[in-house]
Amino acid sequence: MRRRDSRKNRAETEGRAAPKRTGAPRASAGDAGKLAPIAQRPLGKTGERLSIIGLGGMLLMNAKQSRANNLVAEAFDRGINYFDVAPFYGDAQQRLGPALEPYRKRCFLACKTDERTKRGSQQELEESLRLLKTDCFDLYQFHYLTTLDDVETVFGLDGAMETFLAAKKAGKVRFLGFSAHSVEAALAAMDRYDFDTILFPINFVLFSQANFGPQVLERARRKGMGILALKAMAKTTWPKAMKERQRPNPKCWYQPAALPEEAALGLRWTLSKPITAAVPPGDEKYFRLAMDVAESFAPIEPEEEKALMARAAGVEPIFHLGNA
Repeated sequence: MRRRDSRKNRAETEGRAAPKRTGAPRASAGDAGKLAPIAQRPLGKTGERLSIIGLGGMLLMNAKQSRANNLVAEAFDRGINYFDVAPFYGDAQQRLGPALEPYRKRCFLACKTDERTKRGSQQELEESLRLLKTDCFDLYQFHYLTTLDDVETVFGLDGAMETFLAAKKAGKVRFLGFSAHSVEAALAAMDRYDFDTILFPINFVLFSQANFGPQVLERARRKGMGILALKAMAKTTWPKAMKERQRPNPKCWYQPAALPEEAALGLRWTLSKPITAAVPPGDEKYFRLAMDVAESFAPIEPEEEKALMARAAGVEPIFHLGNA
């Protein structure tokens, strides 16, 4: 999937201390019952508690319904109660709706819209509710606010914020949030409204090589928002000469950390920040690794963080400041 540079591309517990397992695969199905469920943390001031790992809808895109059903059932059985999806993710809503139906009353369902106008977002909200077989989203979010113009549009006359507020009043959504790929847009959105949550890249390369994210994390923390993390297992951009069909991870527009140990350390680094949960990449290999890490999560140690930052040195970040 290509990077979403424009809207035209539509298509507490802090975790339990346990022996560190930076990404080894589960030994066998029989061992599953011996592991405690994935830990949960409070979601800001909402009163909700979410699993420290969420299932992102991209995982289900282009999957057969039977496969989607099995993935959702396994995730729920392992303790995941946080599910996030968006119309942008192809047929993911069509797959997640039936798969999540048996668990809907016991999980937290977040959806998004990348429509910026009142009319467009109203239509997308109703369609998402229909496809996901629910009459209410636990969380509804603006999807990838990227420019200051995005922020101005959604908060302007006949902007999508009018849909959000009306939907909350009507009981169609419980909490309001946004995701962003821009520090400047995220800060501006937080200045305009007291959102319940933010979904934002919290990543070791971005923080250390681009100073991208620390200021957003701190602002959201001071506001008491529920902080949800993106791109925890990301590393860098794909080579410019590499065609999309050549990428080994076709559901990732960025290049995830190739080595399981590094990807696991990156995720543990993110989960060691004051966040609620992280949404792994849509690649099944990385999602399974994330579940394994979450089941035995231990905060990253200083020497591990030092080694991780050494691996980040000189790496091209996937985002930069000033891109709004």
